[in-house]
Amino acid sequence: MHKEECFYLGKIVRKHSFKGEVVIKLDTDEPELYQEMESVYVDFGNNLIPFFIKKSSLHKGNQLRVRFEDVNSEADADAILKSDIYLPLTLLPKLTGDQFYFHEVIGYKVVDVSYGEVGTIIRIIDTAAQPLFEIDNNGKEVFIPMIDNFIKKVDKVNKVIEVATPEGLIELYLS
Repeated sequence: MHKEECFYLGKIVRKHSFKGEVVIKLDTDEPELYQEMESVYVDFGNNLIPFFIKKSSLHKGNQLRVRFEDVNSEADADAILKSDIYLPLTLLPKLTGDQFYFHEVIGYKVVDVSYGEVGTIIRIIDTAAQPLFEIDNNGKEVFIPMIDNFIKKVDKVNKVIEVATPEGLIELYLS
């Protein structure tokens, strides 16, 4: 399994017992969707390795307490501590309406209701307080905050996102 075929689910943040249990901090608004998993992929030495789950339970909101097969000691748990956890993209819950996953909209055209065609989304920057569309406009970068008020329509069939940005925002990047 390759990372391109997966989505980031969370990170192993700490050990829970001396018997190898670990706690995964889930990066999701709906942690209950992931409490009955059979397996996950652990990013171990830059390779995704399948780990099978013996038992798991939700723990403090968005944390999942997990007991993996063949992780039976503190030393075993230490070996995977701080590792990222992934699942195949096929396991993502389906979204409706104008909702989308970040990876889905890479390559979509962005059209502003006032400006016209802005360009193509080349990536989503999710490290700032507000996620941003990074758009390529003939070699120039344009950044548009992913604010619900800005996003007017998501056309998944034609791969177009219609936005309404404040006056002058797009021109700021293109002048």
